[in-house]
Amino acid sequence: VQLVESGGGLVQPGGSLELSCAASGFTFSVSAMSWVRQAPGKGLEWVSGITADSRLTYYADSVKGRFTISRDNALNTLYLRMNNLKPEDTAVYYCAAWALRSVSATTPRGQGTQVTVSS
Repeated sequence: VQLVESGGGLVQPGGSLELSCAASGFTFSVSAMSWVRQAPGKGLEWVSGITADSRLTYYADSVKGRFTISRDNALNTLYLRMNNLKPEDTAVYYCAAWALRSVSATTPRGQGTQVTVSS
């Protein structure tokens, strides 16, 4: 399993970013996927999940209405569109394979991309 996240950066409060995750080494098109994040000094937090066929999506309460998860199975790519970003969204964001509504320490994930929300 190889997962490579990109798209992070520094953004002002209220701004937007779109993260991408390129997947390889497994059958992406039949795998539920998730985004998770880890803020400085905190544990891993599940953020959003999507079924293999994109029919169902799930969000943590903290991001509902602001973040949108999507995927392109033809490109083996997972996305996270983040709008109206807040300082508390600052974290390293990871995509995770075979996860829909939660993750564990053993859930496969990439190296992460840093998102910093600050004025």
